[in-house]
This record gives sequence, C-alpha cells and structure tokens, in this order.
Amino acid sequence: MSKIDSTDPAPALFEARHKVFPKAVDGTYRRLKWAVMIVALGIYYATPWIRWDRGTYAPDQAVLVDIAHRRFYMFSIEIWPHEFYYVAGLLIMAGIGLFLVTSAVGRAWCGYACPQTVWTDLFVHVERFIDGDRNAQIKLQRAPWGPGKLARRVLKHAIWLTISILTGGAWIFYFADAPGLLRDLLHGSAPVVAYATIGVLTATTYIFGGLLREQVCIYMCPWPRIQAAMVDEKSLVVTYKHWRGEPRTRGLKRSTVAAQGQPLPAATGDADLAAIFGLKTRPDGSLNAGDCIDCNACVAVCPTGIDIREGSQLGCITCGLCIDACDKVMDQLERPKRLIGYTTVLDAKLAQEGGVPQPAVKRLLRPRTLIYFLLWAGIGLAMLLVLGQRSRIDISVIQDRNPISVRLSDGAVRNSYTIGIRNMESRPRPMEVAIAGPGNAVLWGEQGSRETAATSIQVEAPADSVTKIRLFVAVPSEGAAREDLRFTLRALDEEGGSDSSISAIERPGGQP
Repeated sequence: MSKIDSTDPAPALFEARHKVFPKAVDGTYRRLKWAVMIVALGIYYATPWIRWDRGTYAPDQAVLVDIAHRRFYMFSIEIWPHEFYYVAGLLIMAGIGLFLVTSAVGRAWCGYACPQTVWTDLFVHVERFIDGDRNAQIKLQRAPWGPGKLARRVLKHAIWLTISILTGGAWIFYFADAPGLLRDLLHGSAPVVAYATIGVLTATTYIFGGLLREQVCIYMCPWPRIQAAMVDEKSLVVTYKHWRGEPRTRGLKRSTVAAQGQPLPAATGDADLAAIFGLKTRPDGSLNAGDCIDCNACVAVCPTGIDIREGSQLGCITCGLCIDACDKVMDQLERPKRLIGYTTVLDAKLAQEGGVPQPAVKRLLRPRTLIYFLLWAGIGLAMLLVLGQRSRIDISVIQDRNPISVRLSDGAVRNSYTIGIRNMESRPRPMEVAIAGPGNAVLWGEQGSRETAATSIQVEAPADSVTKIRLFVAVPSEGAAREDLRFTLRALDEEGGSDSSISAIERPGGQP
C-alpha cells in the first residue's frame, strides 16, 4: 500500500474561472440563432405597446396582467381569478413542450430560445462590437490598464447596463398601462415597487448575461442535470463523428492528408510525418489520417468553452455553432461537411459500424415524442374547447346562516341568500335573476317586499365586475318539517348573451 507524501500539495477544491471569448462564426445555425434572438427580443420589448380595442370599460393593452383588478388580458382573451386553471394549463403545456423538444433535439431550447442564452448572446455581440473578435479580446484582456482599455470597458458596461435597464423596464410594462407607466417613471411619480422591480431585474440581467454568462448554464441551471432523463439514444444531439475525424492530423495541411480510409504515402525529403504529427501508420508504412486537423475552431466558437470532440458534456447547450465552424474548415479542406453535426447515438453507432443512418424525421417520429406531442396538443385543444364554450355570466349563491329561515305571518318560510353575479364582459349588462323550482316559490330583493315578490327580478351588472345582492326566497310551509326543496337561480342576459344557474336548498318548516 502506497503512502501519501505529506509534502504533496493539497488538491484544489475550487478551480478559477477560465474566461470564454467566443469567436464570431457565420453559418446555418448562427443565422438561426440570429433569427430566434431577434424574434424573442422583439416580442419581449414590443408586446406591452400593442393596443387592442376591448371597448369603453376595459384596458386597451393587448397583453396585460392587471393585478389591481385581478384580470389577465391576452388580446381577445380575458382570464378571471376563478379561471386560473387556464394559466395552470399553459404552464403544463410549457413543461411538456420542453420535454418534447429535449427528447427530440436535446438541449435545443437552451441553445436558441432560453432567456439566459438570448441575452448572453446579445451581450457577447456588444462586447465583440467594442473589443473586437476573439483574438483582439484576449489581447485586450492581457493588456495593462490604460486610457484605451478603460474607455472600452466603460463603454461596454454602459451599453450592458442600458440593455439591462430596458429589460427590467419592459417587464413591468406587462403589469400596467405601458404609456402611462412610462410617463410616471420619467416624472418620478411611479410606485416604489416599479423602481424596485426595475432595479432587481437590471441587476440580474447585467450579472447573469454580462458577467456570469456560461457559468449560469454550467453551474446554476438545473436543466442540464434533468435533461439526462429526457434524452435517449434516438435524440438528435450535437456530435463529433470521431470514427471519421480520428486520428487527428494536428494541423497537417489537407493537400498532404489522405482522404478518410485511404493510405497516404510517406513523404520524401522532409522529416517523417508520423513522428512530426503523431499519426498512426499502417503495416505498409503509409499513414492513416482522419478529417479532423485539430484546428480547435469548434472550441473557439463555443459560448461555454467546451470541446465537443470530448463527447456529450454538461456545458453543451446544443447551439450548433461548432457545426458552422467545422463546416467552414471542411470546405477549405474539400472534405464532406458535418464532421460535427446533429446525430443520434444510435445513428452514430450504425455509421461507426458501416451501417446506414435513418432519416432524422423517422428518428423524431417515435413513441416517446409522439406521446409528448399528443399530451401537449390534447391539453391545448381541451383548453381551446373550454375557452370557446365558457359562459360570460356566472352566478354564485350563499345561504345566510343566521337565521337559517324565518316563518312569515302567512305561514310561509323565507330564506335569505347572498347572490354574486359575475359579468365577464367589458360592458354593463341588464340581468334577470329568476327562480326555477317549486311552482309556488317567489323571490324579491332588499328594495322589495313580500307583497311585490315575483319569480324574477331585474339586476344591472356593471362591466367586468362582480355584483352582490341580497335575495329573499319564500315558499309555503308544506310537507315534512325537514323536507329539502331544490330550486335554481338563473342569471340571464336580456341582450341575447349567455346565462348561468346554480341550485340552492330551501328548508321549509323553519328547521336548520
């Protein structure tokens, strides 16, 4: 058994951060990231300013979370507090959608549409615009402080802070009328909570998107650790095809490298290529080289600084920038593209064994993804169906418990109720509250009396509000002392709208 030398340095428990300077690249996936970033930022910043006419009695902001009046508006849809199940349904759809995307194409959400990725990408472009590309940034990082470096740093962080302030400001516009809140913010008369929210979101955006960047994805985000349960051997993930790229030629020019699987005669007049470049030789002395020339272009463009050639890793966000960088090198070497590409583990095994990979579409259409899609679509369709059939009138009935009932002078039994009529339209609506039940039951309101009782009364329901009225219901005292007679109160819109009803219980004989 070997002994531990007490003079050996203690192992480090923390590794200092190696700052990542992503190199600019152009290609299919970089353009896709540009498109997603522009659309996502455009939706986020512009949505609160879109107007939507809902009439005189409702706000005209297309998307508004009106906490003060407990409403959620999204274009023509209006959600009330008792309809929170729609929000729960949207959250469930978002979760299932994330499972669907991950099982199909790995961490594509992380690589393209995650807010951390979108804002980090924006901050990286700002940094590249001011400091230059990768080599210039590294050089500036190592350079001593001077007027030039200080000016660049001040300008860069000023722009980052501006973006962060705009991000925090855009968020609070979803919770109040955007033009009015902006005016109050500029005049200093907005609520304190508005300034506090902007401050918190500004700080988080600046720190996460500008300072921490890839550290959030690698160390703080739980999704890389959860996604392992969502990905299987048929999921499309960014893969380095080592069976084609190895052995690497370590910078050897393509003009002197054999095509994949073909021998390269030993060069004459120069030092032994095998010794210089560490290449493997065949029994006949010829060299066997893969397509990878170890240029590290895939590493230089990675926003998290990983080497995709080392296999699937926690830091890979499946953004595809390494694919664009490698394709560019393969073009220069006149070799087939997609040495790095979206590939399933199963197809990788087939290709390594000389088999023919299946089309990507066929890989996507498998039981796991179909089940996720059917669940996602089913919940969405169910919500649309319920939303299309929901009533814009709602009525609730609560029986007064003290006293439960009162016997009138003519022997009838009277019960009292508190009626809540919810008008979920942005206009006042005249309602008729009618009783349907025992043929001799009558009702009246607080302004009426037993003599003016009838089978219905008229009520004016204000727009977007709940109207509460006290109602009295009387029936003759007939039957057993504890007999329960059910009746229905109905709220009907006389203008041809919808109606709603609820059953209540009348207890004759004055019994509880």
